[in-house]
Amino acid sequence: MDRMQPQRTLIFFACLALVLFWQRADGQQQTLAFSSVDSPNANWYIAKDRQLYKKYGLDVELIYIPSSTTTIAAVVAGSVAVGNISGGATANAAVGGAGVVVVGCFINTLPYELVVHESIRSAQQLKGKSIGISRVGSSSDVAARVFLKELKLEPDKDVAILQVGGSTERAAAFRTGRIVAFPAPPGVIHLTQGMPHRILASTADFPKGFPFPYVCPTASKSYLKSSRDSMKRLLMALIEATHFFKTRKEESKKIMAKYTRHNNEAFLESAYQSSNKLFEQLPLVNREGMDVQVKEAAARKPGSTLKVDDIVDDSLVLELEKEGFINRIYKP
Repeated sequence: MDRMQPQRTLIFFACLALVLFWQRADGQQQTLAFSSVDSPNANWYIAKDRQLYKKYGLDVELIYIPSSTTTIAAVVAGSVAVGNISGGATANAAVGGAGVVVVGCFINTLPYELVVHESIRSAQQLKGKSIGISRVGSSSDVAARVFLKELKLEPDKDVAILQVGGSTERAAAFRTGRIVAFPAPPGVIHLTQGMPHRILASTADFPKGFPFPYVCPTASKSYLKSSRDSMKRLLMALIEATHFFKTRKEESKKIMAKYTRHNNEAFLESAYQSSNKLFEQLPLVNREGMDVQVKEAAARKPGSTLKVDDIVDDSLVLELEKEGFINRIYKP
């Protein structure tokens, strides 16, 4: 009898156990959260619908949390591994002491229009009235305040800012007269169902544009450190989903209709066309836009020394670029 056989058997089973452990660890379900069903967030649910997370070896539960501020709270608490969070919400959380990091950004501007009742023909006519947002600290809140300042109005003083919910809820509040204005992502004006309205302002018309990290995969620093490979594969899935959106128009509109629960063709077409122009092929964070958000967050907390590099790590995106992954996805 081979005296080494028991040792070899022990080594074999030890190695097998280690392999199975890593398979279980690697295949552990991850909870991801996206904060809006609007078209700028479509790559998150397209990746789920087209099984792209699975393609890159991820077992994903994708949940909808209708606010960046709520989503980042879930990331900090550990109930969500990675969230689709705006730069403003991330900066505010980081100033408050949260160890969070943005690993990329698929849309780096705030694509909003200020929808107002048809009777509102000037900024001054908004005084004493209400504008609707989803939640305080959300992207719609940022957009509302940016629009009001651009129109020489003081938020909360000249115009009340009300939390009414997502873009669909804002459109409903607009129809009932609870609010006379709301910041809307691309295409949402078509959901006002005939309510007389006009576009009073648009970030697209700002003289210098409006750089703003808007659709950004964000995680805790501890998660990124322990799960870099999973995060990299998540970015691969989202990059391919973005390419799908850019190149498969009708299929993408069908998926948007499924998740938004709206079959309004004008809404879907407008939303698709607007977001298609904005999605980044190379999803790096716009540092200028993030710097603005960091400075604004830090100004609300005296003594804060937060810098952009404290909350941005797009090294995985640069790795994917260097390895040729993005070029392969976008190769004609």
